Amino acid sequence: MRHLNHLTATFTAAATLVGLCGTATAQTADPDRWLTPTMIEARASMFLPSLNYLTFQHMDQMFATRTVPAGSETWTLPENPIPLEGEYTILGETYDLEGALERTRANALVVLKDGAIVHETYRNGSSPDTRFLTFSVAKSYTSTLIGFALEDGLIDSLDDKVTKYLPEMQGSGYDGPTVRDVLRMRSGVAWEERYEFGSETQLTTVHDNALVGYKYRWCDYAANESEKGETAPDERFNYATLDTSVLGCIVERVTGRTGAEYMSEKLWQPMGAEYDAYWIMDGPDDVGREFYGAGLASTARDHARFGQMFLQDGMANGKQVVPADWVKEATVPDEGYEPVAPGEPVGYQYQWWTDGGSDVFMALGLHHQFIRVDPANNIVIVKISYTQEPVGRDQENEELFAQITAKLTQ
Repeated sequence: MRHLNHLTATFTAAATLVGLCGTATAQTADPDRWLTPTMIEARASMFLPSLNYLTFQHMDQMFATRTVPAGSETWTLPENPIPLEGEYTILGETYDLEGALERTRANALVVLKDGAIVHETYRNGSSPDTRFLTFSVAKSYTSTLIGFALEDGLIDSLDDKVTKYLPEMQGSGYDGPTVRDVLRMRSGVAWEERYEFGSETQLTTVHDNALVGYKYRWCDYAANESEKGETAPDERFNYATLDTSVLGCIVERVTGRTGAEYMSEKLWQPMGAEYDAYWIMDGPDDVGREFYGAGLASTARDHARFGQMFLQDGMANGKQVVPADWVKEATVPDEGYEPVAPGEPVGYQYQWWTDGGSDVFMALGLHHQFIRVDPANNIVIVKISYTQEPVGRDQENEELFAQITAKLTQ
């Protein structure tokens, strides 16, 4: 009886507390919610090496975002598991597969052979429905949106000047280069892509003001502060995330839509993506734009679908989604454009990296993200990483990919 009285008193107290507190409310939709000191500090800390395995999985909790809705029809990838266990040699050290993934700091690995998933691993709390930010992998998607706009007749020619579509760029560094120049990262704009976040370098200044502080947009910087460099357009390769932001703003202008809307209609739904993707934005919901240079978050499987579609000359889910001519033009280096500089092992076509020694092409991202498409071996490898260093560990990943390829083709 005393136990019953105790429960009654507990429920009465709880009911009184609810009455005093009122109904709980969800977080406000006010765009200013992204401007609190906590949110600014979170965005500034997203690369923290001890936690980036986690932050790269949860960018939508730090940034304003724009959703890329998937459709009702999913491109089902067949599964044909093939054991990839065994020894892997990475920079002279021998590991098993799990050790190799830990050594190269992998959150996820998805491997397709002959159009089927042969291996899939998720680590560090991730899963098939985790949407990872994969940084400059986004550039290859933005390039594809330019291809759609060209096909739709919204861009007349890649040899048109940028200012034809973005007249506000007149007088800036982008007053002169063509759309094709920008696709090839040969805009001639003065830009130094140096990853020293928290410093006063050019890239990090724009990063801190646009992505962290939400003070201005990337394309605002391009229009108002970019300058011509020492070389003319098309003269020299210079990797510039600012170039890709300008490409995204061209897509917005010619379509009259957000990049996320256009991507959903033209790519994500026709391709048969399984999950919604999202873009992080360079400002609050009311003024921010998609961070076209490095801001797309997607599941590893949907990245694999994108790579497989390009391997199949633009075919996905039984339909021609991306024009076959665009796939070739975007991923096969034109004569004289590979390598990117004398002695370099890679080239760069339309926001896709190319391999000077094979027909492999890749979408690559900061902290070692990969969509690696290998037409000769009919293999697509998606690897999502969280390295301490933003760049500089390509050799260990290439060794891993070569050994995976050998196991699948022996």
